[in-house]
Amino acid sequence: MNSKQSGNQWPAGYKIMPRVQTLERELVEAFRTVPTAHASDCLGRSVGALGLRPFHGDAPMCGTAITVRARPGDNLMIHIALAIAQAGDVIVVDGGGDLTQAVFGGLMRTTALVKGLAGLVVDGAVRDTTEFAEGGFCCFAKGAVHRGPSKDGPGEVNVPIACAGMVVFPGDLVLGDSDGVICIPAAEAVPLLPKVHAHAENENRMRAAIRGGTTDPDRFNSILLKKGIPESLLIKK
Repeated sequence: MNSKQSGNQWPAGYKIMPRVQTLERELVEAFRTVPTAHASDCLGRSVGALGLRPFHGDAPMCGTAITVRARPGDNLMIHIALAIAQAGDVIVVDGGGDLTQAVFGGLMRTTALVKGLAGLVVDGAVRDTTEFAEGGFCCFAKGAVHRGPSKDGPGEVNVPIACAGMVVFPGDLVLGDSDGVICIPAAEAVPLLPKVHAHAENENRMRAAIRGGTTDPDRFNSILLKKGIPESLLIKK
């Protein structure tokens, strides 16, 4: 890496940093069947993207993040990220929530398919949505518009970003499904895995109990007691 690539001599507003890969492939694969809702519950229920919707159908997405900070309506740095990205990566774009110009379209989708990328998450607009609807490449975006982008910059690649209210660092694990998109910090992925598995097992037990006609009033009674509700008014078994 030369001195310019180190990030110290880039012109103002421009920066292209190396791809980050810290997660083992086996770990990423282990998260492939984890619902975003389970990951969200285990991460405190207050993280993840807001206001994005899938354009590819309901196939789940799982991969490591290539991050982009783009000028709204411009996709120069998204093309750079597309060139840097490797199979299994998810390109995550802070596009400022702009819906006036699409920053990712059908030709870029074809490139992503050929490279085997896992998906795209963009706080902004896409176009050529009929092609995305064919599946094969996951796309979560704020909206769609026919108007194309500029390719002037500025922008940055593989830097920390905020995408639709979700903080993402390069190399983080990104999950997406019909419930939305969530980012799992790379350092938290290993300890989180047994937690989401335990969460799934607990939900399965609760579901079986509900189907069997068994309720668990103590769970909510304990909360009511802490709020000062008299025992006489608690839920009866």
